[in-house]
Amino acid sequence: MSTQSIYDFNLLDNKGDEVSLSDYKGKVILIVNTASKCGFTDQYSGMQSLYDEFKERGLVILALPCNQFGGQEPGSNAEIQSFCQLNYGLSFPVMGKIDVNGANQHALYSYLKSQAGGLFNSNIKWNFTKFLVDRNGTVVKRYAPIKKPKDIAADITKLL
Repeated sequence: MSTQSIYDFNLLDNKGDEVSLSDYKGKVILIVNTASKCGFTDQYSGMQSLYDEFKERGLVILALPCNQFGGQEPGSNAEIQSFCQLNYGLSFPVMGKIDVNGANQHALYSYLKSQAGGLFNSNIKWNFTKFLVDRNGTVVKRYAPIKKPKDIAADITKLL
C-alpha cells in the first residue's frame, strides 16, 4: 500500500511519546524544521503570530527541531522546549528532534520531499523549510527558509 497522506506517519513529541499525524485530520498543517541557534530562529515569532491568528479556524503548526544544518540545534528535547517557551512563548507543538535528510531521515520527510521537491533536488537545504498541508493531508506547497511566516498567511487563509 502506498502512503496517501501525512496521516500515515507518527512523530515523537518532545517527551518521547508517539503522536499520530492522523490526530490532525481536518486541520491545515504547517510543518517546519527548526533550530534554536539559526539566523532564521526569529521566525518562531512569526510562526506564533500565524498560529494565534488562525488556530481557531483550524491551523496547526508543527515545529520539528533538527540539528543537521551547522549544528544549530544541539540541545536536548527538554532544552529546546525550554528555549522556545522562554524566548518565544510558543503554544504550538514543538516535537522531538529528527533528521530531515540522509540515511536517518524521518519517513515523514521522505514523503514531504516526494510531494514537494525543492530547487535543484528535493533535499532540505536549511532550517525553517516549511511545508503547507491542506485539510485532506495533501502537501500543497513548500517554502524556502527565507520565506517569512507572515508571507504565507494568504496561502493558509485559502485553505482554511
